[in-house]
Amino acid sequence: MHPKVLLDACAELIRLTLTFEHPADAVVSRFFRDNRGLGPRERATLAETVYTVLRKKLLFDHMAPSGSGPKERRLAILGFHGPRDFLKSALTEQEKKWLDQCDAVTADDLMERHRHNLPEWLVKPLKDQVGDGFWPLVESLAQSAPLDLRVNALKDKRADVQKELAKAGIQAMPTPYSPWGLRIDGKPALTKLDAFTRGAVEVQDEGSQLLALLLDAKRGEMVVDFCAGAGGKTLAIGASMRNTGRLYAFDVSAHRLDALKPRLARSGLSNVHPAAIAHERDERVKRLAGKIDRVLVDAPCSGLGTLRRNPDLKWRQSPKAIEELVAKQTAILASAARLLKPGGRLVYATCSILPQENEAIAEAFSASHPDFELLDAGAVLQQLKVEGAAGLCSGGETGGRYLRLWPHVHQTDGFFAAIWTKKP
Repeated sequence: MHPKVLLDACAELIRLTLTFEHPADAVVSRFFRDNRGLGPRERATLAETVYTVLRKKLLFDHMAPSGSGPKERRLAILGFHGPRDFLKSALTEQEKKWLDQCDAVTADDLMERHRHNLPEWLVKPLKDQVGDGFWPLVESLAQSAPLDLRVNALKDKRADVQKELAKAGIQAMPTPYSPWGLRIDGKPALTKLDAFTRGAVEVQDEGSQLLALLLDAKRGEMVVDFCAGAGGKTLAIGASMRNTGRLYAFDVSAHRLDALKPRLARSGLSNVHPAAIAHERDERVKRLAGKIDRVLVDAPCSGLGTLRRNPDLKWRQSPKAIEELVAKQTAILASAARLLKPGGRLVYATCSILPQENEAIAEAFSASHPDFELLDAGAVLQQLKVEGAAGLCSGGETGGRYLRLWPHVHQTDGFFAAIWTKKP
């Protein structure tokens, strides 16, 4: 594609994305469907340019007014993903000079807000939590995430899949914490691989894999994935149950559960039962009260732990939205807890890095449910033989009872989990 045409396409996609009416990944996917003539390189350039603009929005908004032409074109130039000489062949002499001036700006020249590129309401809670780790966290959130795979333990061994991928020219390394994970550099066409089509691997961040591991579902048990979504953790749980027992995948979105169906077919699992529910107090939920051995509540959340993958979330979320989520999380956790039989295990998890969605929810639940005992996540992980288990947990005064994953420390998305057992 001619550089000028590609730059124009980048500008148009940026314009569509910055309305923030829909998630960025959905906007990009729709753009690609509407422009099927785009090749893999053009798609990669378009997507990475948009995501760079989202990651560095405050900085680029600061620089853009000194340029010329439509704002979305200036943003596309600043965020363009590709060789500089290729980009410059599409620019006027005035634009080239302006871009050189922008490129000459160093981090020391910038205000703090133009360095961290975060909304102000998010800065303080992150600084309060990570302290000196704030800038390493900012740097990690500005990078794209690696591609993690989960090997389907029901079908294959991790070492065998690693060798199979190597033969296909894909270098994969075992993830440091999850016993099921492989980490890949780059973004190969996985869907064309036999390992993918036969269900030997699924794309799943290592942190997400650890949530399924914490549930520690056993053969023959009754288990509920309460907010299953597209079923990534459901599939991991089903495999750990060795395709026995009964695993319910509940979600209020039938559309999301539909995305589970082809994955379920590939997985070889027959113990999974997807079911759309109207709300957390649905009649299906009431009928199972007191009968379930293990429940995972991967609650709807801000998703701010996934900013490496979804940088638009920091601009689409707000303090008011977080308040609404906290109320929803509290209600969902309380309803899910009713499912447990005595001795059952409850795991509450989010992919958020905000304490009000995490520790605050867990502490409030423990205070209002004396019939549930909080377990030490570090001890549970050690029992599961996870390397470096203690380093995966935090909790301040609670002595590190909660799983707390950070992109800059653990190279996973940001995750939180608390674990309880229902007292006999």
